[in-house]
Amino acid sequence: MTKYIFVTGGVVSSLGKGLAAASLGTLLEHRGQKVILQKFDPYLNVDPGTMSPFQHGEVYVLDDGAETDLDLGHYERFTSTNLSRMNNLTSGQVYLNVLTKEREGKYLGNTVQVIPHVTNEIKERIRNVAEQIGDGIIITEIGGTVGDIEGLPFLEAIRQFALEVGPGNVLFIHTSLVPYIKAAGELKTKPTQQSIAKLREIGISPHIILCRTEYPLEPDLRHKLSMHCNVPIEGVIEVRDVKHTIYEVPLKLHEERLDDYVCKLLHIDAPQPDLARWRNFVQRIISPTHHVRIGVVGKYIELQDAYKSIYEALTHAGAANDCKVEIVKVDSESIEKAGPELYLGGLQGILVPGGFGERGIEGKVIAARYAREQKIPYFGICLGMQIAVIEFARDVCGLKGANSTEFDTTSPHPVISLMDEQHQIVEKGGTMRLGTWVTDIQPDTKAYDLYHSATITERHRHRYEFNPDYKQQLEDKGLTLSGSSPDGKLAEIVEIKGHPFFIACQFHPEFLSKPNHPHPIFFGFVKAAMNTH
Repeated sequence: MTKYIFVTGGVVSSLGKGLAAASLGTLLEHRGQKVILQKFDPYLNVDPGTMSPFQHGEVYVLDDGAETDLDLGHYERFTSTNLSRMNNLTSGQVYLNVLTKEREGKYLGNTVQVIPHVTNEIKERIRNVAEQIGDGIIITEIGGTVGDIEGLPFLEAIRQFALEVGPGNVLFIHTSLVPYIKAAGELKTKPTQQSIAKLREIGISPHIILCRTEYPLEPDLRHKLSMHCNVPIEGVIEVRDVKHTIYEVPLKLHEERLDDYVCKLLHIDAPQPDLARWRNFVQRIISPTHHVRIGVVGKYIELQDAYKSIYEALTHAGAANDCKVEIVKVDSESIEKAGPELYLGGLQGILVPGGFGERGIEGKVIAARYAREQKIPYFGICLGMQIAVIEFARDVCGLKGANSTEFDTTSPHPVISLMDEQHQIVEKGGTMRLGTWVTDIQPDTKAYDLYHSATITERHRHRYEFNPDYKQQLEDKGLTLSGSSPDGKLAEIVEIKGHPFFIACQFHPEFLSKPNHPHPIFFGFVKAAMNTH
């Protein structure tokens, strides 16, 4: 029988509900359970695809092309699950589906209301995911904070759903803040009490409280929370800030016996988890032998979540190389103003990630030229590949004014141009080249050495591509097109022979990296950086 776990959050946002859900998924998988995760987001956008990284952070792309919340990245990294568009539901999707059905007359003339029509739509998504997993555990994270008006339909839906599946099959976990008041010199439980009181008004009583705190929860404080929140003492779980890496979180939750209590409440008979490999991975992050400094040259650099998967993929690759990767965040606009040496000098690697729009582009071009000329390992992703092509066309091939038509529609040498199938597209949401596509790799190339395969699949998110009209000119000057679509029309990987490591790809390899399975290009990039002095 399918078991259901719902994770809610209270007091403030950014408490790490997604990380907590993913960590619990890790522990349950290590106990031999089949686990799948999903995220319900209360915002009215259909998906985050049209939202600014400053608003939402990274857009995480799945195999089927769904543009989703970045928490799905945590879910896939922390577990073996392979998610689809069914695993991320927004209020926008819910209301779009409901109104489409109303226009089609599927409600048989009834008045369409939040209850039951909106809540039924939400419950239907849970059931659809349950059909995928069968005899397993679904962990559903409810975005937002209890008390937010936009989240009420989701909370009402899961209240109804719990009633329908019955006790012993469903579990509510509430993540809350237990703040430390410096003037009083103590932790305060009142915000958590108030948050859970708000949840009870809706009809949901949590079975477990995950207490986010900077200091230990002393026994008397746990008893106080237990009594006032009507949660057994073993359901009051301390979630203190970890010192080194987010990958410590599953280990800390296991120490708090969270997975034991979850199995007890859901009547799951499962062995203790074997976390040896996970502990070893964490230890390699905490106490590595080597150290490198890698610059990430971006335009949303001040926002940590904008390049979340890239940072995590660098961590995975560093651990696999027994190396600490110190990420140096470089604003590409700063390079435009002060030149590359001030910001890029002394780095062992330079990574240029994806992005959209003209702002900061020339700074990225300067960074690519600096990496090429100074023989510093370079890794370009999506826009980072397009930047590498633009720089090479200008500075090696002498194509003055070479550019992308995204930034200059009158460029005399549009070495990057809009894909043919994109010209007639008007809508912005969900219309890029998205999801998993096949790439054929040429033999005797760096890409082939990294993948050890002539055919790979990777996830994409872009509208612009390498212009094949310039293929011969650039190849004649030393730019190798080492990966392409099976029909040969789209360039997927470019590299420069004779350089210690200069490789760029049109896809997003960061989405396929996992803790004990780093992505091969990231692994090779960090390894090359370790050999740079």
